[in-house]
Amino acid sequence: MSPAKLDSTQIESLLPSLEGWHLNGDGSGIERTFTFRDFSEAFGFMCRVALVAEKMNHHPDWFNAYKTVQVCLSTHDIGGVSENDVELARAMDRIAG
Repeated sequence: MSPAKLDSTQIESLLPSLEGWHLNGDGSGIERTFTFRDFSEAFGFMCRVALVAEKMNHHPDWFNAYKTVQVCLSTHDIGGVSENDVELARAMDRIAG
């Protein structure tokens, strides 16, 4: 069973607790860019997040260029943001330090 899609009011009320995250342009996901000291640190972050994401069976859309990791979290089967995205965003924030 898919998680419930959060409406825009719910998302807007959660964003202040997700430092650096914002709603993407079409409202279908939340985004954040992480910047690290170097490629090794960025890749290590991605590896640690991958383990959490796999355990959750909820995977990010992301892009890595050198020391930067751009992330968009969305629950594709519901076409929007769910609690799974918020939970993974919080885990990413903890991992990034």
